[in-house]
Amino acid sequence: MPGFAIALTDLRPGERATIVGTAPRAPSALARRLRQLGFRSASVVEVIRRAPLGDPTIYRVQDTELCLRRRDAQLIEVDPGNGA
Repeated sequence: MPGFAIALTDLRPGERATIVGTAPRAPSALARRLRQLGFRSASVVEVIRRAPLGDPTIYRVQDTELCLRRRDAQLIEVDPGNGA
């Protein structure tokens, strides 16, 4: 049974999910850059830690740790029920 998509920012540190894609409202240049960084459909992403005030957050995707601002991470849709 397929899961449902939520924003990457809804995950807590230590949680994993599978990337579904970018939100339709994401600017095309930003969506392209996120894909280049490894935030591609079907990739597993894990929340590593958040800054003390909640922004930015470090994520692990494809064996790489990347730091994203909340406003950019909100545009990545993930399936939390499929975080292999």
